[in-house]
Amino acid sequence: QVQLVESGGGLVQAGGSLRLSCAASGSGSIDRINVMGWYRQAPGKQRELVASATSGGSTNYADSVKGRFTISRDNEKNTVYLQMNSLKFEDTAVYYCHMLIGRGIFNSNYWGQGTQVTVSS
Repeated sequence: QVQLVESGGGLVQAGGSLRLSCAASGSGSIDRINVMGWYRQAPGKQRELVASATSGGSTNYADSVKGRFTISRDNEKNTVYLQMNSLKFEDTAVYYCHMLIGRGIFNSNYWGQGTQVTVSS
Protein backbone atom coordinates (compact mmCIF):
# COMPACT_ATOMS: atom_id res chain seq x y z
CA GLN A 1 0.00 0.00 0.00
CA VAL A 2 1.48 3.33 -1.08
CA GLN A 3 1.21 6.36 1.14
CA LEU A 4 2.55 9.87 0.65
CA VAL A 5 3.76 11.66 3.75
CA GLU A 6 4.35 15.39 3.60
CA SER A 7 6.33 17.66 5.88
CA GLY A 8 7.70 21.17 5.99
CA GLY A 9 4.71 23.48 6.05
CA GLY A 10 4.29 26.27 8.54
CA LEU A 11 4.03 29.98 9.14
CA VAL A 12 6.49 32.35 7.51
CA GLN A 13 6.72 36.07 6.88
CA ALA A 14 6.42 37.46 3.39
CA GLY A 15 9.76 37.26 1.63
CA GLY A 16 10.77 34.19 3.58
CA SER A 17 11.40 30.61 2.49
CA LEU A 18 10.05 27.15 3.21
CA ARG A 19 10.91 23.71 1.92
CA LEU A 20 8.27 21.04 1.55
CA SER A 21 9.05 17.34 1.37
CA CYS A 22 6.93 14.38 0.36
CA ALA A 23 8.02 10.77 0.59
CA ALA A 24 6.25 7.74 -0.83
CA SER A 25 6.23 4.68 1.39
CA GLY A 26 5.45 1.14 0.33
CA SER A 27 8.35 0.76 -2.06
CA GLY A 28 7.36 -2.85 -2.69
CA SER A 29 4.32 -1.53 -4.55
CA ILE A 30 6.25 0.95 -6.66
CA ASP A 31 7.87 0.09 -9.98
CA ARG A 32 8.22 3.63 -11.18
CA ILE A 33 7.09 7.16 -10.33
CA ASN A 34 6.18 8.82 -13.57
CA VAL A 35 5.30 12.25 -12.21
CA MET A 36 5.87 13.97 -8.88
CA GLY A 37 4.22 17.25 -8.18
CA TRP A 38 2.70 19.78 -5.83
CA TYR A 39 -0.74 21.31 -5.90
CA ARG A 40 -2.27 23.89 -3.61
CA GLN A 41 -5.72 24.98 -2.57
CA ALA A 42 -6.50 28.30 -0.97
CA PRO A 43 -9.79 28.91 0.86
CA GLY A 44 -12.65 29.36 -1.59
CA LYS A 45 -10.49 28.46 -4.58
CA GLN A 46 -9.96 25.38 -6.71
CA ARG A 47 -6.94 23.18 -6.31
CA GLU A 48 -4.22 24.26 -8.73
CA LEU A 49 -0.96 22.83 -9.98
CA VAL A 50 2.10 24.51 -8.50
CA ALA A 51 4.90 22.45 -10.00
CA SER A 52 5.58 19.00 -11.42
CA ALA A 53 8.57 16.93 -12.42
CA THR A 54 8.56 13.91 -14.68
CA SER A 55 10.82 10.89 -14.50
CA GLY A 56 12.41 12.13 -17.71
CA GLY A 57 13.57 15.30 -16.05
CA SER A 58 10.99 17.77 -17.35
CA THR A 59 9.56 20.33 -14.96
CA ASN A 60 6.51 22.53 -15.15
CA TYR A 61 5.58 25.52 -13.00
CA ALA A 62 2.56 27.70 -12.53
CA ASP A 63 3.26 31.19 -13.86
CA SER A 64 2.66 32.64 -10.40
CA VAL A 65 5.60 30.75 -8.88
CA LYS A 66 8.13 30.74 -11.72
CA GLY A 67 11.48 32.07 -10.56
CA ARG A 68 10.55 31.65 -6.89
CA PHE A 69 9.79 27.94 -6.42
CA THR A 70 11.94 24.97 -7.40
CA ILE A 71 10.80 21.36 -7.57
CA SER A 72 13.26 18.52 -7.28
CA ARG A 73 13.02 14.79 -6.86
CA ASP A 74 15.18 12.10 -5.29
CA ASN A 75 14.27 8.94 -7.15
CA GLU A 76 16.22 6.66 -4.84
CA LYS A 77 14.26 7.94 -1.87
CA ASN A 78 10.92 8.25 -3.74
CA THR A 79 10.81 11.80 -2.47
CA VAL A 80 9.87 15.13 -4.00
CA TYR A 81 10.78 18.55 -2.64
CA LEU A 82 9.46 22.03 -3.20
CA GLN A 83 11.79 24.88 -2.32
CA MET A 84 9.73 28.04 -1.94
CA ASN A 85 11.55 31.37 -1.84
CA SER A 86 10.33 34.96 -1.80
CA LEU A 87 7.00 33.81 -0.44
CA LYS A 88 4.02 36.09 -0.87
CA PHE A 89 0.78 36.38 1.06
CA GLU A 90 -1.06 34.89 -1.93
CA ASP A 91 1.00 31.69 -1.61
CA THR A 92 -0.99 30.89 1.53
CA ALA A 93 -2.77 27.57 0.95
CA VAL A 94 -2.84 23.91 1.78
CA TYR A 95 -0.18 22.23 -0.32
CA TYR A 96 -0.75 18.69 -1.56
CA CYS A 97 1.83 16.29 -2.87
CA HIS A 98 0.85 14.20 -5.89
CA MET A 99 2.53 11.22 -7.52
CA LEU A 100 1.61 9.17 -10.56
CA ILE A 101 2.96 5.77 -9.59
CA GLY A 102 3.24 2.77 -11.83
CA ARG A 103 3.20 -0.88 -10.92
CA GLY A 104 3.27 -3.36 -13.75
CA ILE A 105 1.07 -2.05 -16.55
CA PHE A 106 -1.00 0.13 -14.25
CA ASN A 107 -0.55 3.76 -13.21
CA SER A 108 -2.35 5.25 -10.22
CA ASN A 109 -2.66 8.70 -8.70
CA TYR A 110 -1.71 9.20 -5.07
CA TRP A 111 -2.13 12.27 -2.88
CA GLY A 112 -0.59 13.42 0.35
CA GLN A 113 -2.66 14.55 3.29
CA GLY A 114 -1.86 18.22 2.74
CA THR A 115 0.33 20.63 4.65
CA GLN A 116 -0.61 24.19 5.54
CA VAL A 117 1.58 27.04 4.34
CA THR A 118 0.70 30.43 5.80
CA VAL A 119 2.50 33.57 4.69
CA SER A 120 1.98 36.64 6.84
CA SER A 121 2.07 40.00 5.17
